[in-house]
Amino acid sequence: MKIVDIKTYPLCAMAKRPTYYSQDWIDRRMSLLVEILTDEGISGWGEGFCSGQHPKILQAMVEHAFRERLIGKNPFDNDVIYETLYNTTRAYGQGGVATIAISAIDVALWDIKGKALGLPIYQLLGGTYRKQVTPYASGPTRAPGEVYPQKAVEQALSYVEKGFRGIKFKTGFGVKEDVALIHAVREAVGPEIRLMVDANCAYDVAKAKRILLDAQGDDLYWFEEPISPEHRSGYAELKNLTKTYLAAGECEYSKIHYKDWLEARALDVLQPDLCVMGGFTEGKKVLALAQAYMVQVVPHMWGTGVGLAAGLQFLANIPPMPLALFPDEPMMEYDLSDHPFRDDLIGWAVRYEDGVIKIPDGPGLGVQVDRSVVERLLIRD
Repeated sequence: MKIVDIKTYPLCAMAKRPTYYSQDWIDRRMSLLVEILTDEGISGWGEGFCSGQHPKILQAMVEHAFRERLIGKNPFDNDVIYETLYNTTRAYGQGGVATIAISAIDVALWDIKGKALGLPIYQLLGGTYRKQVTPYASGPTRAPGEVYPQKAVEQALSYVEKGFRGIKFKTGFGVKEDVALIHAVREAVGPEIRLMVDANCAYDVAKAKRILLDAQGDDLYWFEEPISPEHRSGYAELKNLTKTYLAAGECEYSKIHYKDWLEARALDVLQPDLCVMGGFTEGKKVLALAQAYMVQVVPHMWGTGVGLAAGLQFLANIPPMPLALFPDEPMMEYDLSDHPFRDDLIGWAVRYEDGVIKIPDGPGLGVQVDRSVVERLLIRD
C-alpha cells in the first residue's frame, strides 16, 4: 500500500454568539482536516487542532513542508514517517504549527491502518481497557451580560440534571471572582460532584497560590493551567500545596516536552491532545512515559468530531494508573461550548447517553466524515 495523495480542508463556521475565556474572544470555530489517499482506495482522516490560529497556517505546513515527503510512502510506516517529518522541521519546529500539522497526518495514517485491517485503532494500540467512558462537562466560555457566579451555578445544576458527575469551569477572571465561583458551585452541587477549573494560564504563581489556598474547603479536584506551561518550576512550586491536583499539557508537543514535565514532577494530571502533540504515534510513547512516572493521563479533547473520535480511541487504551480491583478510571473531556459543526461532521456518531459515551468500535477512527459538511464549511479564499 502506498500514499498517492494528500488533501487538506481548512474549515470555519461562525459561532451562534461570541463568547470569551481568560485569553481571548471566540466568535468562530476552525479546524484543518487532512485526508490521505492510498493506491488501494482506502483513505484516512486526521485533524489539526486550531486554538486561535487560522487553519490555512496548518494547511501551508502540510502542503509545502510535508506533502512531497509523504507521496509513495507506506502508511503503515507511521513511526518512520513521524520521525522523518519531525526531523525535517526541527530547525523551525519542535512544537507549535509544525507538530500540529504532523498530528493531523499521523491520525490519518492510523485511520488508514485500522480500515485496512478492519480493526478500531484502539486494537492496534494494544487493546481496550473499556468500551465506554464517563465524561465530565467541560463548561462553556462566557458571554457578555452574564452574571457570575450566578450563571455558573445555573449551568452546574443543569449539568448535574443531565447526569454529569464531573464539571469543569473556565476561570482566570481574577482571584476573588474565581474563588467566589468555586465556593458557589460547590455549595450548589454538593460534595459528590467532581469540580474542576481551568484558568488557561491566566495567573502567576502567587495568584494561583491564593486561589488554591482560599478554595481548600471546596474539594477542588484539579486546577488546570493556572500558569503558563513555560514555567514548569512554577507548577512544581504549586504542586502539593493543597490536595487539589495540578493539570496541564494541552499546549505541549512530542515525547521530548512531556519527558521534561514528568522529570520535573510538576503535574498530577497530564493532558495531551492527540491533534496537537503528534498523534497516536507520539501519544503512545507519552503514555508509556506517564506510566513509568505513575502520572494520570486525561486527554484534552476540544476539536471537531474527528478529534473527538481520535481522543476516544486513545482513551480506550489508557490504563488506570495504577491498575487495581477498584481503579480510578480516566475521564473524558466533553466540550459543552458552542461548536457549530463538531457533531454534524461525523453524523452525530458520538453521543452522550445515560451518563456515558461509548467508544466507536468500527474500523480506524470508527466514524465517517460527512463530505457535505466539509464542502459547506470549506474556506475557499
